[in-house]
Amino acid sequence: EVRLVESGGGLVQPGGALRLSCAASGFNLSASAMSWVRQAPGKGLERVSVINRAGSTWLSDSVKGRFIISRDNAKNTLYLQMNSLKPEDTAVYYCVLIETARRGQGTQVTVSS
Repeated sequence: EVRLVESGGGLVQPGGALRLSCAASGFNLSASAMSWVRQAPGKGLERVSVINRAGSTWLSDSVKGRFIISRDNAKNTLYLQMNSLKPEDTAVYYCVLIETARRGQGTQVTVSS
């Protein structure tokens, strides 16, 4: 059974950093294209980053230069390093297995002073 469990969210001040983790089970993360998406209050889902099977990455313009997507194949875990956080980054963040659109329960990130 495919399972995705996000963690690492929290409350952080503007300019701060967080690292989100997504523990995957039931499939091989290194052989899958994965993404991080987020949903801000009252808004739709926004894709912020993708990593494909080859390890190539993509970042949306809104997070480029601040966020880094990576994975640890040995741990079957996906990460999102978020630096220089802004209030507009406040959202619930989900990791997504792209081929099935399966996502986890999400982790809340709140950027506020």
